[in-house]
Amino acid sequence: MYSKEEASKIRQQFWITFGKYLKLIPSAEGLAINWINYKTGVKNVFFRMNAEQHQAVIAIELTHSDEEIRNEFIAQFKALKLLFTAAVNEEWEWEENTTNEFGAPMSRISKTLHGVSIYNQQNWPDLISFLKPRLIALDQFWVEVKPLFEDL
Repeated sequence: MYSKEEASKIRQQFWITFGKYLKLIPSAEGLAINWINYKTGVKNVFFRMNAEQHQAVIAIELTHSDEEIRNEFIAQFKALKLLFTAAVNEEWEWEENTTNEFGAPMSRISKTLHGVSIYNQQNWPDLISFLKPRLIALDQFWVEVKPLFEDL
């Protein structure tokens, strides 16, 4: 078991390492990008990555507090599901009505890798191999569809 400080340092080192792997990769638009803190440019639409003790998750989170607006966003994503699935080259989990860790309502589209731990450095190649191509695919998808969400 790690102390809070040790666990924090390990998580920080993982994300620094992950960032180094992605640093030289330009966005789909050919620009330099902060992959770790990806900015979608659309309010209440976030690309999130999380690595924990037993799994890693990459997700699109729709967090608008107005349920009707959030439903419009998830409906737009559902209308683009074939394009999305082609971009990420796999099926993801679609949750129309869920909550975040603070109990706030949201919608989420996610993919999870089980059986890995951010605290085991031997798992880091698997974590990076899981997150990196999916984040790059999300970026490519987002460049194509972002204008549809800017008008919502």
